[in-house]
Amino acid sequence: MGVQKVEFCQFGAGRIGRIHAGNIAASDRASLRYVVDVNVEAAAELAKEHGGRPATMQEALADPAVDAVLIASPTDTHADLIEAAARAGKAIFCEKPIALDPARVDQAAETVRQAGVTTLIAFNRRFDPTLGGLGEAVSRGAVGEVETVIITSRDPAPPPVDYIAGSGGLFLDMMIHDFDMAHWILGEVPDEVFARGSNLVDPEIGKVGDVDTAVVTLTTKSGKLCQISNSRRAVYGYDQRIEAFGSEGMLRAGNRSARSLESWTKDAVSREKPLYFFLERYQEAYRNELAHFLDCLEGKATPLVGMEEGRVALALALAAKKSMESGLPVKMA
Repeated sequence: MGVQKVEFCQFGAGRIGRIHAGNIAASDRASLRYVVDVNVEAAAELAKEHGGRPATMQEALADPAVDAVLIASPTDTHADLIEAAARAGKAIFCEKPIALDPARVDQAAETVRQAGVTTLIAFNRRFDPTLGGLGEAVSRGAVGEVETVIITSRDPAPPPVDYIAGSGGLFLDMMIHDFDMAHWILGEVPDEVFARGSNLVDPEIGKVGDVDTAVVTLTTKSGKLCQISNSRRAVYGYDQRIEAFGSEGMLRAGNRSARSLESWTKDAVSREKPLYFFLERYQEAYRNELAHFLDCLEGKATPLVGMEEGRVALALALAAKKSMESGLPVKMA
């Protein structure tokens, strides 16, 4: 007799949605029952590809066979869908961020608390073997007491300007991953945020009120320091590195290439460039976060990233934006 599979309704049939739907379909513990998207044709196509069918939100959430929802729709829909799923008693796996307004995050968190449903916020870097492995090792005391953390995140090229305008911008859409990793690795919520930003890549990004290059310094009450550097352009590929330094040593997580192939000759030592985009770089992380969510539903684990961690990452992102605009450090409330 086979294992009872977790039946999913997925919201969102776009780029990230395709990744998640494929992972659900490939899992021996999960099944894709419904796909919901404002683009009905895209929902139908994705559902057909992975054994499900398109549906409306009301239809999917009313079906008692649906155990969980995976929210991969645009950011401005996340909080509403979290609340609707929680009220329907469905477990929740939601892409970051929860919302762009802290008050809206708190409302959604209260709804989830009252419903008592399992909820995972998908900050995928925590589930990457390299970057997440560093975080886990630090949590186990591998570097002793953490003193400084350095995080580098650079995209190979900027996204379309119309995407930036609706995503919340560099701090709330891109660097928010780094704020979550910083919170985890530092082991405490930063107390002060100081940010500087520039437009060095694409002047059109500046015209919609955002920056494409930024550096942020975080300081905790105990004096730990973290520096985060972001750029929307790295001509050599997707650049993702973390260094954690502490009283007993240092851990470094570097970039990944398609093959671990290096050339050593009398003239030079060379290696392959990093993987070009996040969809390639984090394939394993996306699979791992789904497996972790399923473990949580089976009672084998508790969510590594929940509503509170999502709230902290958003608060840090908003503080960084405020600091950049004012030119002054911002104290966290």
